[in-house]
Amino acid sequence: MRNSWLPFEVIVAVRFLRDGRLQTLFIIGGIAIGVGVIVFMSALLSGMQANFIRRVLTAQAHIQLLPPVEVTRPLRGGGPELEAATVQPPLQRLKSIDQWQAVAGQIRAMPGVRVVAPLVSGSALALRGSASRAVSILGMDPPDYYRIVDVPGKLVRGRGDVGSADILIGIDLASDLGLDLGDKLRLSTAAGGAVVLNVLGIFDLGNKGANQRTTYLALHTAQSLLGLPGGVTSLDVTLDDVYAAERMAQRITAATGVQADSWIKTSAQFFAAISAQSTANTAIRLFVGLSVAFGIASVLVVSVVQKSREIGILRAMGVRRGQILRLFLLQGGLLGLAGSVAGSAAGAAGLWLWQQLERNPDGTPLFVLEAQPSLYATALLLASLSGLLAAFAPALRAARLDPVVAIRG
Repeated sequence: MRNSWLPFEVIVAVRFLRDGRLQTLFIIGGIAIGVGVIVFMSALLSGMQANFIRRVLTAQAHIQLLPPVEVTRPLRGGGPELEAATVQPPLQRLKSIDQWQAVAGQIRAMPGVRVVAPLVSGSALALRGSASRAVSILGMDPPDYYRIVDVPGKLVRGRGDVGSADILIGIDLASDLGLDLGDKLRLSTAAGGAVVLNVLGIFDLGNKGANQRTTYLALHTAQSLLGLPGGVTSLDVTLDDVYAAERMAQRITAATGVQADSWIKTSAQFFAAISAQSTANTAIRLFVGLSVAFGIASVLVVSVVQKSREIGILRAMGVRRGQILRLFLLQGGLLGLAGSVAGSAAGAAGLWLWQQLERNPDGTPLFVLEAQPSLYATALLLASLSGLLAAFAPALRAARLDPVVAIRG
């Protein structure tokens, strides 16, 4: 006997599906479309989200530690005149994080922390001949800072290994001041600091304003220029998990007493957009999954009605109710599995086609779509489970059929 090694329920379930092959093909096609949509949209939205995160967070740290803000406290007990005086906030002086080396070492020891980079930032005037531009100085230690912001990858000319007499400038600042590699640029600050530096590299950050204002110096050069010998104005921190930034920032503040701001807090609108995108992705999966489940359930309900006589005969022949129940559950599971396999293939084909058609003007992919194997495994599992759950009510109805009533029709 053919397939004698197969359980009875599997043989009958496959035969029922084969007898109603048109219905079977339609429901498998419907499941395939649903699973294909889930795979394609999940990979697409995840790729977009990763692209947004990468574009934003490759130009900034996940967490930034800052020195405390100076505040003015009104005098108490000095008479009604002093009590009623207007208290104005003080001007914020450029100052260093207290004992920043010890703080940096403490943060590096925390699990989940990838990089801690000291930074000195301030304002200066860039002078070349009779031309001048207000610029922002960023003094950094290249080996650490370049692991946070990929400045060498943004260079259009020159090198990024800045020394004590070197400076990196934006392409628009170079154009405004007529600078090129090897030229000299004088920087002066409001406090009287001044230095002449050699243009070692010219970068393009993809933003004209940033290209006109941003300059990179060696850490000790910026410390000397801004009058902060041995000090830093911030500590930039990156993490293994970007979404844990706010939780880690609170932990750092509690452990060190230094103010720590995460990108989730400082870029609240961007984080809200990312969260909304994740919610939309989850909603798409949920509603498509529900449509797949209802489709399977409707087909199996029709199948129970159509196969009532056969079910009655099987029951009269001694087939137990549990076997009838498993028979229809198997049909639901097989439909879900077959549809999910076809849908996963369709989703993968759609992703490949998207990457071939959607290109940047320079021919590179619009953004990277990475469909992880876990995505296909999850789609297969959920579709099969949806098939089993959707088949439960029809299977229960079939198992409860009275054989005499079913045979009589």
